[in-house]
Amino acid sequence: MSDTFASRPRFAAVDWRRRLKRLRGSARAAPATLSFLALFWILGVVTSSLGTGPEGALEDWVTVSVGTAASNPAALVLCCFWAGGPGGYLGGTLLALVAGVPSERRLGTGRFLLVGLGGQIVGLVLATGFARLTSASIGDWSRALVSESFVGPLAFLAAAVAAASAQVGTLWRRRLRVTLFVLLVLLALYGGNFSSLTVLGAAAAGALSGPYLAGRRPSLPRRLVTSRHEARVLVALIVLASAAGPVISALSSHAVGPLSVLRYLVTDVEVRTPAELAQLCAEESHARCVAAGIQLRAGPAAFFLATLPLVLLAVFSEGLRRGRRFAWLAALVLQGAMTVLAAVRVVRLLSGDDPPALAPGTGRYIAFLLPMAVPLAVLLLLAFTRRFFPVSAPAGTYRRLAGAVTLAAVVLAAVYLGAGLLNRNGFSPAATSGLLAADLPGRFLPVLEVSYTAPGLVPENLPAVLLYEGVGVVFWIFVCVLLLRSFLVPPYGPGTADADRAAMLLRTQGGSTMAWMTLWQGNNYWFSPSGNSYVAYRMDLGVALTVGEPVGPREELDRTVEGFAAFCTANGMTPCFYSVGQEVRESSERLGFSSLQVAEETMLSLDSLAFKGKKFQDVRTALNQARKHGITAQWIRYPSAPLAVKDQLYAISEEWVADKDMPEMGFTLGGLEELDDPEVRCLLALDKDGTVHAVTSWLPVYRDGAVAGWTLDFMRRRSSGFRLGMDFLIASAALSLRDEGYSFLSLSGAPLARAQGTSGHSGPREETAMDRFLDRLGATLEPVYGFRSLLAYKAKFAPEYVPLFMTYLDPASLPGIANALARAYVPDLSLGQGLLLARRLVDRQV
Repeated sequence: MSDTFASRPRFAAVDWRRRLKRLRGSARAAPATLSFLALFWILGVVTSSLGTGPEGALEDWVTVSVGTAASNPAALVLCCFWAGGPGGYLGGTLLALVAGVPSERRLGTGRFLLVGLGGQIVGLVLATGFARLTSASIGDWSRALVSESFVGPLAFLAAAVAAASAQVGTLWRRRLRVTLFVLLVLLALYGGNFSSLTVLGAAAAGALSGPYLAGRRPSLPRRLVTSRHEARVLVALIVLASAAGPVISALSSHAVGPLSVLRYLVTDVEVRTPAELAQLCAEESHARCVAAGIQLRAGPAAFFLATLPLVLLAVFSEGLRRGRRFAWLAALVLQGAMTVLAAVRVVRLLSGDDPPALAPGTGRYIAFLLPMAVPLAVLLLLAFTRRFFPVSAPAGTYRRLAGAVTLAAVVLAAVYLGAGLLNRNGFSPAATSGLLAADLPGRFLPVLEVSYTAPGLVPENLPAVLLYEGVGVVFWIFVCVLLLRSFLVPPYGPGTADADRAAMLLRTQGGSTMAWMTLWQGNNYWFSPSGNSYVAYRMDLGVALTVGEPVGPREELDRTVEGFAAFCTANGMTPCFYSVGQEVRESSERLGFSSLQVAEETMLSLDSLAFKGKKFQDVRTALNQARKHGITAQWIRYPSAPLAVKDQLYAISEEWVADKDMPEMGFTLGGLEELDDPEVRCLLALDKDGTVHAVTSWLPVYRDGAVAGWTLDFMRRRSSGFRLGMDFLIASAALSLRDEGYSFLSLSGAPLARAQGTSGHSGPREETAMDRFLDRLGATLEPVYGFRSLLAYKAKFAPEYVPLFMTYLDPASLPGIANALARAYVPDLSLGQGLLLARRLVDRQV
C-alpha cells in the first residue's frame, strides 16, 4: 500500500489516445445531432442559404412568423434546418456540438428528438400567442413582434438542453438552469424580438418535460441556495447579468423589448451618423447639438464612459463572488443610485419633457416602469443577502486604494491641463486654463452627465480628441484594476493578529483533538495573563460559546478556565464551555458550573491497528472493492491541488447539501473554506480517469510541539460514485497515518448524539429539561444531518468512545445558550427553516 500514498498528488498525464477514443464514443452516442448538422449544412448549400438565409418561396415555407404560423404548420418543424445567415450557421453548429451532443447522450436519441421538436413547436406557439394577445397594449414592441420571423436551431437546442438538465446532479442542474434562463430572459427583455421569445418558451417547455423524461414529476427546488459560497456565486451572476443587459440593448439598434429603453437611461447616445447630427442641430438647441457632436466623435471612449456604472457593477460582481463586504456595499450604493436615476429619467420621459419614440397607451407605461423595477429588484436582492458577504480586506487596503485613486486623478488632471494648453488650437474655441479647468470634472464623468449642458470646449484634431476622451478612460481603467486587485488580497479580519498568536501557541503548547478548529474564521480569542494559554469563543447575544477546550499547558487549565469565566462576568457575558472533555468539565464544576453531554467523540489508536477479524469485515470489503474498481487513495493539500480537482470537490460538496431542507452547518463542522489550509490534509478516492469519488479532510493535533495525530473533519461522497468511498478513505487514512508514525486518529465528535453508557458521570443522574431538549433536537435533525447515524456508522471501526460536555454557570441562561448554539451551527438559517424546525420540535414534544 505504500505506493498508493504520496506527499504530493499523482495525477496521470493527459492520454490523448484515450481522449480521442472517448470523443469517438461521444459521436456514436449522438447520431441525431451529427445527422442534423450534416443535413443543416447540405440544405444550406443546396438552397444557397448560407450567405443570406432562406429567400423567396423557400423563406415562406421554412420560416415562422405571427402571420404564417397557423397557415403553414410544417414550418414549425422545418425552421430548425435553416439559419438566417453565416452567423446563424456557425453559431448553430457550435451550439449543436457543445450542447446538443451531451444532451442527446443524456436523453437518448428518441427523447432528444421528441423534446427538441416538441419544445420548438411550443416555443413558437407561445411567442405567436403572446404577440397576438398583446398587440393592443404594448405599442411598438407588439408591432415589431408581428413583423418578425424565426428560423434556426436555437429553440430546438434550448429545449433539449433544458430537458437534459433534469438528468444531471442537483448542483449542475441548478447552475445550468440559472445560467440558461438568466441569459434567455435577458435576451427577451432587452432584445425583445420574436426569436428570443421563441427560444425562451422552448426552454421553459423543455425544463418542464425533463423530469417526466427522467421518470419523476417536476417540482420546485426546496432551496435555491445550499451554501454561502453558492449564494455568492448566484448573487454575483445576477448583478453581472443586470449590468450586461443594458449594454446588450445599447449595442443593438433593433432592440424593441420593454427594457431596451435602458439604453436611454444609461448611454443617451442619440445620433449615429453625421446626417442625424445635422438634423438634430437644425431642430434642437445649440447645447444638445454640441453634446451630440461630442458623443458622435468620441466613439468607443464615450461608450465606455456612458456604460461606466455597468462596468463598475461587473467589477463588483467579482468581489461579490469572493464574499467581500466592500464589493457588497459599493454595489448596493451604486445600484441605489442607478435606481434613483432611472426613476428620475422615467418621470421626465413620462411627463413629456423628453418624449420617447414609443406609441402612447398602456404599453408606454409598461415600457418605462419596467426599467426602474430592474435596478430596484437587484437593489433589494443585495439588501436581503448581506449576510453572505462578511469578508473584509486587511486594514488600510481601501485607504491606500483611495490614496492611489486620488493621486491618479491629480496626475491625469495635470496632464489634461498641461497638454490642453500646449494644444490649445486643437480645441474650439481655443483652450485657456479657465476653460480647461471648468471642463475638467466632465472628463471623469459618464457621457450621460454632460448630455444636457453645453461643453465649453470641442476637440478639433486627433490629439485633442485622444486627450479629451482618454483621460477619463485611463482613470477608470486604473480604478477598476485597483478594485479587482483589492478583491484578491487575502482577507484579514480584526481577529487575524489574535489568530496568528493563537496558532503559534497551539503549535508549541498543543491542544485537544478539536484545537485546530479554534483557528477557523469567526472566532474571538481570550489570552491568559501568562500568555501561554487561550480560549477561542463565539459571541452571540451576550453568550460566549467556546470552541472546544482551552489551549495551553495542562498545569494552567484550572487558572485558564477560572480566568475566562471571570473575564466573561466582568464584561457582562454568559460563559459556556462547549464540546469539552472530562478535565475541563471537572474544573468548571469546581467553579459552580453545571454540565450535560452534547456529543460523542470516537478515537482510534494507531499503535497496533490492523483491520483483522470479523468486526472489521465491512472495512476489508471496502478496501477490496476499491482495489477491484481501480479506486486509489491519494493525499493532497487543497491550496495546491489542481483546479480540476478543486472543481470536483466543490461540485461534490454542493451536491451533498443541495437536497436538504436545512442549510449546511458550521461552527465545529468544517466546509470547503476550512479545507483551504496548507496544514489540513485531504484524502481523495480517485479512479483511473481522475474522477474524485469521495473526499475526507484531516486536521492536525499538536502535542509537545509536533503533530501527534489527526482529526477527521470534512466528509463528502459523490452520489453516483463509489458507494463504499467513506469506509475506504477512513480505513486507508488510518493505515497510511499509522505507517507515517502517528499515534492516534479522532473520527471527530457527533453533535447531539451519544452512545449508551458514556455519560461520564460517576453515578446515577437525573435527566434535565435541557437533556430532553437536546435529545428532541437531535431526533428532529437526524433525517437532515444524520448525526446519530454517523455515530453508529463509526462503530464499524471499533473506536473508543469519549463523551464531550457543555458546562454553564446559570440554568436560567440555557435559552440564550441554546439560541447561540443554533446560530453558531446554522448561521444562515432562514425564518421559514427556523419555523419548520420549531414545529418539528413541538410535534415531538407533544
